[in-house]
Amino acid sequence: MQRMIKTCIIFPSIWEEIMKSFYAVSLQELEETCKNLGEPAFRARQIWDFVYKKKTSSWQQMSNVGKKVLDQLREQFSLEGLHLELVEESKDSETRKFLWKLEDGKFVESVLIYAPGRRTVCVSSQVGCPARCAFCASGKEGLFRNLLAWEIFAQVFLIDRFLHTQGESVSHVVYMGMGEPLENYDAVVTSIRWLAERLGFSGRRMTVSTVGVVENITRLAQEEITVNLVLSLHAPSQHIRKKIIPYARRYELSDVLDAMRKYAGETKRDITYEYTLLAGINDKEEDAEALAQLVAQDPCTVNLIPYNPVEGLHLQRPPKEKIEVFRRVLEAKGIVTTWRYTKGKDIAAACGQLAVKKQSPLKTLSENG
Repeated sequence: MQRMIKTCIIFPSIWEEIMKSFYAVSLQELEETCKNLGEPAFRARQIWDFVYKKKTSSWQQMSNVGKKVLDQLREQFSLEGLHLELVEESKDSETRKFLWKLEDGKFVESVLIYAPGRRTVCVSSQVGCPARCAFCASGKEGLFRNLLAWEIFAQVFLIDRFLHTQGESVSHVVYMGMGEPLENYDAVVTSIRWLAERLGFSGRRMTVSTVGVVENITRLAQEEITVNLVLSLHAPSQHIRKKIIPYARRYELSDVLDAMRKYAGETKRDITYEYTLLAGINDKEEDAEALAQLVAQDPCTVNLIPYNPVEGLHLQRPPKEKIEVFRRVLEAKGIVTTWRYTKGKDIAAACGQLAVKKQSPLKTLSENG
């Protein structure tokens, strides 16, 4: 049985729509606010550290800060910003899926993945997705809107704050949830900077996945914080790729691969190609041969992802034996491969299963105590 966790156990449930999210505020803005309240300059840094270092979840918990200034800040800034509506835990307790309600009433999901020595958060960057990959739930209804930088950052921070109560912290962040991150470039890059500045993440602990937005792959290589970049390839040719990923019609595969190779050259990072295996579509031996030839000269890893079922999609996962054959063909050609172990499939938290929610889970929370 999926375990339902009430909102109030993890984060306060008060939804303060009229306030500005604290996570959208820079340290300089906070300093200016404190100055306008007649507070000394160090007060802003003190409050900043209470939030981002001590993981303080309410204004009342900020000791050594006067009640008057806290009352004034409470009226201006919300320490929530995202309303946590539901947490589902997988049967093996290795995955938790968080459903967030945004200020405009829309929903996004993010996933916490437990692994030995790692606590990885998979974040969403858009409500819906413009790529509309044939095997993915996120883009079934298209794109609704981009997330703001603070909405992306807050997904990680609020989960990190939850882990803090258990003596743990988020170790890695992957931009592989709902949305095409490089179609929301400015907000994604800003959130990356904030993760580095506020929570101390290095570029090597952050990964961005893209279906191949060529011009923004080029821009990303010039950013000060160099993250890992993953290409959602999913096909060995432009012909097959356009059938699986409608978005791929915007860019020739050769141009996408050139951009990825330049990124690898400029950042000194190896390339990862994600390849979702779909029965009868891209899983044949000749597909593996073509894929091996396509990436043979790249310092890369091919991450094989058996298709995860999505309601309403009539696609099938290849049998294990066929996946093994596909992998052996690649490895015989000297291609490094990984086979992604599916986590969270029972709560629709696995790769390709995150979707736009229309229902209001608040009733479910009430019904479950």
